[in-house]
Amino acid sequence: MRIAIAEDSAVVRAGLAEILADRGHEVVAAVGNADDLLVAVADGHPDAAVVDVRMPPSYTDEGLRAAIAIRRQHPATGVLVFSQYIETRYAADLLGAASGGAAGVGYLLKDRVADVSEFVDALSRVAAGGTALDPEVVTRLLGASRRSDGLGSLTPRERDVLGLMAEGRSNGAIAATLVVSERAIEKYIANIFSKLGLAPSDTDHRRVLAVLRYLES
Repeated sequence: MRIAIAEDSAVVRAGLAEILADRGHEVVAAVGNADDLLVAVADGHPDAAVVDVRMPPSYTDEGLRAAIAIRRQHPATGVLVFSQYIETRYAADLLGAASGGAAGVGYLLKDRVADVSEFVDALSRVAAGGTALDPEVVTRLLGASRRSDGLGSLTPRERDVLGLMAEGRSNGAIAATLVVSERAIEKYIANIFSKLGLAPSDTDHRRVLAVLRYLES
């Protein structure tokens, strides 16, 4: 992967760059503010960007707003927000700010990532067009509002499956968590797609679209 990093802490920024380089990935930019990140993405066209939420000058939400801009202006670049904070005000915008062919999106909390491999795996999923969302982020976003067209028709088990999909889990992992067969999970997912009106398409990734619909609620 070709990756851009935006992190105001020089130590964390250098550590991320070293971790990714050691695993054979190319760090095209490692910057300390949102403006430099936007320039780096426009110039370098990375596969993914790792972005902190709070960066200079105000240390509030500059990083998250830059991530949203990348999703809109550079849809081929996946975005992984990696922060200590959950910013619900803009998180839904981040997850929805994508055109039909946009790459993946993720939101992980620094103190909840268990090991380096977990982080790199999540970044790889995002770069490949998938999702990587911390369960706590999902819970906080859903706590803001639980109403959305189509979602009300989902059964409790279908909502459980969709919630695990939002965390970026595979069918096998979902089946293991819910203690059912993978075939049963495939049926649940097919029902979810049908109830959300997500018809088969050559261009739209229905799994990602279903997750975005869920989180935008």
